[in-house]
Amino acid sequence: MRGLAALRTIEALTVCDLDPGRAAAFAERHGASLGVPASVAGEPRAAARAAGIVVLATWARRPLLHAADVPPGTHLTSLGADEPGKAELSADLLDGARVVVDDIALATRMGALAGAAPAVRRAATTLHDLLCGRAAGRGRDDEITVYAPVGLPWQDLALSWAAYRAAARAGAGTTVDLLA
Repeated sequence: MRGLAALRTIEALTVCDLDPGRAAAFAERHGASLGVPASVAGEPRAAARAAGIVVLATWARRPLLHAADVPPGTHLTSLGADEPGKAELSADLLDGARVVVDDIALATRMGALAGAAPAVRRAATTLHDLLCGRAAGRGRDDEITVYAPVGLPWQDLALSWAAYRAAARAGAGTTVDLLA
């Protein structure tokens, strides 16, 4: 949430989870840290309808959101489609969106593009190409954009190393000897 707030103005936070208590705790904690009103939605469509940015991080095996659930101009980041059979976003939503992934072949084999139409797979681009200016980003204000990384291992390693270094500098955390 702090990362999103560093990039965009966050006006409110809506959280949806299978466990309402967990959703409420997350909403309270992160709404307070961002200084924004926070609420809990009973189902994903309700959360997405009022959001400009939607982040999904689930174990879903069936799409949680369809094209009709997402307002024009919304950005979605789908973190849960990281192995075969997992799917957070429907084929019709992906078909009408600008889709960016970390690796097209991997995302097609086991990520968000696995259930997408061939035209969506061909139109998808990588974050690398987007950041290097070799691919266009959002073309219109009302275009729905999707970032759906599969999670390449080097990204996990880089993030883990940064978190470890920050914890070590702060003297936080617990040291575990994995070789003991």
